[in-house]
Amino acid sequence: MDRTYIEKHANQLIFFLAIVIATFVTAVAVWKVQTVAAAERQEHLSQEVLRFHVLANSDSKRDQELKVKVRDAVLDWMEEALPQGMDVEQTTRWVREHTDELEEISKQTLEENGADDTVSAAVSTCYFPDKTYGDVTFPAGNYEALRIEIGNAKGHNWWCVLYPNLCFLDTTNAVVPDEGKKKLKNVLTEEEYSQITAESEFKIKWFFWGDDK
Repeated sequence: MDRTYIEKHANQLIFFLAIVIATFVTAVAVWKVQTVAAAERQEHLSQEVLRFHVLANSDSKRDQELKVKVRDAVLDWMEEALPQGMDVEQTTRWVREHTDELEEISKQTLEENGADDTVSAAVSTCYFPDKTYGDVTFPAGNYEALRIEIGNAKGHNWWCVLYPNLCFLDTTNAVVPDEGKKKLKNVLTEEEYSQITAESEFKIKWFFWGDDK
């Protein structure tokens, strides 16, 4: 075989491999940049919201019904008692200062419904997976949350966001009012807000109430 032919094709192969390696290195670099940026967005978002998490004793129908009753009682009380106009730090501090009342309300609700499960309420840092409703996605990561645990806290949980005052509902509910979106947009940069909004088949309602999700 002609030596010139071999050298020509060897050079083509080397050139092709160089392109492949350069493309791979570039892709890895872009991925790293995007990963770091996503982590920074999640970290900032986590500092601007306070989530609410209720964990049922188990997945039995009875325990899930009790979870909803506790949720409703707690949100009823907080809607009346929680001062308006506070920022996320003030809201978190207020909730921490009233965990005893939240536990008592939860226990009374259980007792009124014939249950004697233990209840604990605390503000703690919890890991949440990605969650998308409507056109808003909360990326996976650690968030501060008011966490109410009923009994063994092994059942399906329910969550929403206490600050800004919004709770997610399922697909049967209305889309997000414009004024609701502004509440979240006001505490994020324009880029961050655009990054967490996306099209979805789900619906969202910005409200103080949530559904069993």
